[in-house]
Amino acid sequence: MTIEVGEPIPAATLNILKDGVQTITTAEIFDGRKVVLFCVPGAFTPTCSERHLPGFVEHHGEFRARGIDVACIAVNDAFVMDAWAKAQHVPDGMLMLADGNGDFTRALGLEMDATKYGMGMRGRRYALYAENGVVRHLAVEAPGEFKVSSADAMLGWLRAEG
Repeated sequence: MTIEVGEPIPAATLNILKDGVQTITTAEIFDGRKVVLFCVPGAFTPTCSERHLPGFVEHHGEFRARGIDVACIAVNDAFVMDAWAKAQHVPDGMLMLADGNGDFTRALGLEMDATKYGMGMRGRRYALYAENGVVRHLAVEAPGEFKVSSADAMLGWLRAEG
């Protein structure tokens, strides 16, 4: 079952690469904060590298000016996420979260089967906005699309919400 607006972010442990692989909990990421979390099906893949992540990199300052943290997540390992962050010039402060086994992705109900592409289980492309660990907005893309989960779309929703 897919997480819905008004529901809490499930408890999970993710990984980041900082002086080696480190764990970080969803409580550490979301509790007491405003966070935009966007998921890409895979680091270094075309739409993810050419459009999705670059939009959040470009607008990172605007999210921060609104007091919002930004985090990117993928069903990849922490080493891949770190290499991708460096290749994409991800700014300091943007979390690059590795959900290597997809446990958090499954807990959200936002997994997709990409085995026919040789990619195994991955996360669907989405963006969510949470305040203090509760989902306030969720934008999940239809298969093969990139419309509602972009940085521009998220900023548009935030501006409309005031």
